[in-house]
Amino acid sequence: MYLYGKNSILERLKVNPKSIKKIFLQYNFNGPYILNLMKSSRIPLERVSEKQLTRIKRADRLQGIVAEVDDFKYADFEELLNKPPNKKPSFIFLDNINDPHNLGSIIRIAACFGGLAIVIPRHRSCAVTDAVMHVASGGENFVPVAMVTNMSSSLIQAKKADYWIIGAAVEGGENLNKVSLPFPICLVLGSEGKGIRHGIDKHLEMKVSLPMEGTSLSLNVAMACAIFCHEIARQRPLV
Repeated sequence: MYLYGKNSILERLKVNPKSIKKIFLQYNFNGPYILNLMKSSRIPLERVSEKQLTRIKRADRLQGIVAEVDDFKYADFEELLNKPPNKKPSFIFLDNINDPHNLGSIIRIAACFGGLAIVIPRHRSCAVTDAVMHVASGGENFVPVAMVTNMSSSLIQAKKADYWIIGAAVEGGENLNKVSLPFPICLVLGSEGKGIRHGIDKHLEMKVSLPMEGTSLSLNVAMACAIFCHEIARQRPLV
């Protein structure tokens, strides 16, 4: 896999430099802090032209730096589920999220608020790709992401572990500004076009909607996720 862009590579250098196999720098790259971290971590370096760099990784906004890194390591869902009470994460289940920019943004949002873990299905969903990590801007280093074969079965497991299953609804749910969220919590977010699938919907114990009194435009899933995560962080019990 390849990381690209200064922020993504800087965070990886600070948090997990051992996962970096090699870094390619454009000849005119200027970033003393990054260079010092690379040197202290003894990461192999190769200077290349802009044309060579784009051959290594075809993407926009390379910012003169590309890193070859270990494959992304998914977290084990059962291990996350069975953490001790003071370390239990709040889960964000993503149903049918296929846009890497949305997934990357959600990972970054979860990293900013902390105490969150993400669950994605193995099929009919975007995996954690190079593009996802670029958008996450280093957030993947701080947020466990679990990939499960069956979302319904995983939600049932969560219920058995005393989690509450809450679904984000475009309309018809309880007002997020007025509801008292139950913890530990699993928040389910569906795709912008289809919402939460019926097979997943039947497991919900509560639906919550964002109060919006403006025009009839809808938020994309990452924007909505940020608002829900803020409320989860605001209401979650102190441990």
